Amino acid sequence: MKKFFTSESVTEGHPDKLCDYISDSILDSYLSEDKKARVACEAVAGKGEIFITGEITSSANVDIEQVVRNAIKEIGYFGKDVDIDYKTCKVHINVSKQSSDIAQGVDSSLEEKEGENINSEGAGDQGIMFGFACDETKELLPLPISLAHKLSKKLADVRKQNIIDYLGADGKVQVTIEYEDNEPVRVDTVVVSVQHKPEIELETIKKDIKEKVINEIVPKELLDEKTKYFINPTGRFVIGGPLGDSGLTGRKIIVDTYGGYSRHGGGAFSGKDATKVDRSAAYMARHIAKNVVANGYAKKCEIQFAYSIGVARPVSVYVDTFGTNTIPENEIVEKINKKFDLTPRGIINYLDLQKPIFRKTTNYGHFGKEELAWEKIIEL
Repeated sequence: MKKFFTSESVTEGHPDKLCDYISDSILDSYLSEDKKARVACEAVAGKGEIFITGEITSSANVDIEQVVRNAIKEIGYFGKDVDIDYKTCKVHINVSKQSSDIAQGVDSSLEEKEGENINSEGAGDQGIMFGFACDETKELLPLPISLAHKLSKKLADVRKQNIIDYLGADGKVQVTIEYEDNEPVRVDTVVVSVQHKPEIELETIKKDIKEKVINEIVPKELLDEKTKYFINPTGRFVIGGPLGDSGLTGRKIIVDTYGGYSRHGGGAFSGKDATKVDRSAAYMARHIAKNVVANGYAKKCEIQFAYSIGVARPVSVYVDTFGTNTIPENEIVEKINKKFDLTPRGIINYLDLQKPIFRKTTNYGHFGKEELAWEKIIEL
């Protein structure tokens, strides 16, 4: 039976991703000076202005405005007439300390308050987190999101390397994969929308994107005469970034995870330190799901954790292998509970999440990058 599945990615200059990058840059700046910093920082971008809000408790002294301007510069925004200028944009900062009501649950877990000998803070919030892996790609991600990320990153690469010197920082990619009997067999559709200089003709853009981006990334055997290409289908994309559309931290959570192929919990990642299980437990769930597949226990695996604010241990651990498991699922759960400490402190220590590593995660997916601790293959 044929099925079609589509996933989306965006470039680092997309206004939402710009905000994610600003938030993670602020987080990393605090962690560089204070590994115990509590950070929940969000950015809003629109028409020449950046708004920073959230809760930060730290001994570090960080010049937030300068961090914001540096982040915008790193992305590649210089022109207020078509996107945003890192030098002249207005930066508004409204940051407070973490609520004492939340802090008392994080500082000392419910288990500890009840006299249990446990070395962990409580979870920084209630919530559900999912991790997923499958054997469709070498990085054990679904093929649609894997290709979408690689294409959107290639857009940034050809821009920064002046291979296509007329591109702007803003862009989006969408990839549709045709499946037969749940196996990916071909690329059905590729959609690319990318910012460009006003004098460039659409036919030039189409030719360059197909030759220097799509054909460089998508394996030839997945393309055929029926593959459809939509490159800048509106005909023009000159105004981009926060001038073209507002941006907000945490609005690209499906891009950040599995492209809709697997479920997502309720929380975003960027701008949050690792005591927020929205982020850290989602990373741990991916690590475990990936290793269930890598160790041959299933071809496809989804993990769910659920936490209660102020409580260290997850209130539930759920495993679904979609009928692809080679050992009983209850044995997989037993292996997880035996192998891993799933308290916030256990996850933080295991994945070494008090270092300023989070800018590396912001763009082109939080999963599938081999240099990140949660992507390492272990014996499970």
